[in-house]
Amino acid sequence: MRVAFVGKGGSGKTTLSSLFARYAAQRGPVVAVDADINQHLGLALGATATPRPLGSMVTEIKDYLRGDNPLIKDAASMVKTTPPGRGSRLVRLDDPFFPSTQAEGLSLMVTGPFAEDDLGVACYHSKVGAVELYLNHLVDGQGEYVVVDMTAGADSFASGLFTRFDLTFLVAEPTRQGVSVYRQYQEYAADFDVPIAVVGNKIQSPDDVRFLRDHVGEDLLTWFEHSRAVRGMEQGRPFTLGDLEPANRQALATLADRLDAQPKDWEKFGRQAAEFHLRNASAWANRATGEDLSAQIDHGFVYGPAVAAP
Repeated sequence: MRVAFVGKGGSGKTTLSSLFARYAAQRGPVVAVDADINQHLGLALGATATPRPLGSMVTEIKDYLRGDNPLIKDAASMVKTTPPGRGSRLVRLDDPFFPSTQAEGLSLMVTGPFAEDDLGVACYHSKVGAVELYLNHLVDGQGEYVVVDMTAGADSFASGLFTRFDLTFLVAEPTRQGVSVYRQYQEYAADFDVPIAVVGNKIQSPDDVRFLRDHVGEDLLTWFEHSRAVRGMEQGRPFTLGDLEPANRQALATLADRLDAQPKDWEKFGRQAAEFHLRNASAWANRATGEDLSAQIDHGFVYGPAVAAP
């Protein structure tokens, strides 16, 4: 399953991404991806090394993923939304081509921060596009997890990346600002059948829970109480999931159970991949490449594990 953590800046989505990735690693293989411009997921996981950033190898990724697909002539004509087709290279969770480092029993990949050459001339979506390409070509199996710490706010709606997940956890503090991002996300996602579950964070009283319930209703799945253990982790003290308060450990279990119960819909995944590729093609990509990129869509290609190489 693929899950995104989104929320207002400062809501704690990176912290909860790291906690959930640790917890999910007790159930199966996990790839955690830092796709936030601030690049703090590795720090939250206690990683001692940083892998090569995916954002620095976009052309290499395109060459690797296009494989022998006859509809994609070269890397220059492949954009972040280009879907796989017959001949494309489909990847598994442990594909060694994608650089990662080990931390807390899981694999961490990063998009990377802005480089000096990017400042003033590029947007962060050029780097996050590497994650979109990866997810478009990934065939994740039973009991495998991809956990992505996304950019803050509703910024992920600037591309089709928000449709590449089985479930989205929206982290919300019990404040008006905290629930405003939920309203944005709910409004934008409604037309695309994107399942969202709200995760309350920094809860200090029953009034905080009532506030969230009043504003997000049944979308409130669970919540995390203010945690001295997490504060210690953020200050650099030794930490394990066993240090968490019982209520917060139960909240992690609730998230994992909800994700495991989410149906896998490969047909929708493929349909939306084609839809957003056509949107991007007509909006900018045809002009940028000088080609009609709608021709890259292989209408006979079927998504899912049946087409993946062993």
